[in-house]
Amino acid sequence: ALDVLFSDIGMPETDGFGLIRQVRSHPERRIAGTKSIAVSAFTRAEDRERALREGFDAYLPKPVDAEALVLSVASLRPPAPVGI
Repeated sequence: ALDVLFSDIGMPETDGFGLIRQVRSHPERRIAGTKSIAVSAFTRAEDRERALREGFDAYLPKPVDAEALVLSVASLRPPAPVGI
């Protein structure tokens, strides 16, 4: 199973950047390493770059395209082990 955190960037009180900083600094390795996708109406290249720099593993602009969502989640899966 693959756990993926989806977070909007523009949220009240703690934005997505604050949330991902909390996740990445969590003392439990499993939580700190949770794969994450930022979702945002901010669609400039700089916005995507910042989301990735802040610790998100992927970035999707709103409105989220279903195919892009599936591909983003699939890209976060670890590679399958190679058979003998």
